[in-house]
Amino acid sequence: MVQGSCHRTMSGDLVGVWEVALSDGVHRIEFEHGTTTGKRIICVDGKEVLRRDWMFKLVGKESFNVGSSETKATINIDAVSGFAYEYTLEINGKSLKKYMENRSKVTSTWLLNLDGIDCRVVLEKDTMDIWCNGQKMETAGEFVDDGTETHFTLGDHDCCIKAVSSGRRRDGIIHTLLVDGTEMSEAVE
Repeated sequence: MVQGSCHRTMSGDLVGVWEVALSDGVHRIEFEHGTTTGKRIICVDGKEVLRRDWMFKLVGKESFNVGSSETKATINIDAVSGFAYEYTLEINGKSLKKYMENRSKVTSTWLLNLDGIDCRVVLEKDTMDIWCNGQKMETAGEFVDDGTETHFTLGDHDCCIKAVSSGRRRDGIIHTLLVDGTEMSEAVE
């Protein structure tokens, strides 16, 4: 249902902007709510994904999908007092804050610059899928003495994510990204 581009179509009714980190990248969600016209517009990464004109009910929910995995998102519109409204974003049925807290447990992310190009590498721990700048990487895995290694390439660079036991049940498995044999620091999203 993409209807067009959002740059500069947003009027003074822009009431919410969120950035959501998914495996395929960080997505920008913008929400426009015209409380006098009832208009609702949702844009994801600068593209309009939902438009409703002349809504008589000013509170409610709007659901849409985000990213290549079509992750379910919902914007909740609640009246606070009088003509004041509160806007909250849910991802997969969880508040954005709760979703991001949970996401940090099931993914590892590294931000690097290789040959002048910014790279965002994401490991989905449950599936061992590796993404770089929104592209799922081709990988080859192997068992080694102290755990596993998952190999892939970024341009001319040999990359490897090592998975080793922390030795402590609470900490679980530790994932480390090596690029050309050099350990990279994990990012906090």
